[in-house]
Amino acid sequence: MDNVIKRFLQSEIMYQDLYDEIINFISNVHIRNGEFEGNEFIIKKMDKDNFIIFPEYTFRGENQRDIPYSTSIYRKNLIEEINDYAQKQGIKMK
Repeated sequence: MDNVIKRFLQSEIMYQDLYDEIINFISNVHIRNGEFEGNEFIIKKMDKDNFIIFPEYTFRGENQRDIPYSTSIYRKNLIEEINDYAQKQGIKMK
């Protein structure tokens, strides 16, 4: 598993509500592109099948953001990774 995806899962897939919101965003075919802002990571939907995952850090008092690393992933693979991790955490999958 990609280290970025591993960090994303550990940071974002902690609670049922957040899992549900993330899966709904990823799976919704009516959202063709956009961003989902999690606790630490951003899920950027490029189109219905392609996503970029990255952490985003902003600095107070400065109009600046830091994106130290990112990864791209296909929708089917992202859903599989999320569901595998959620199952291990005892989260009910959709």
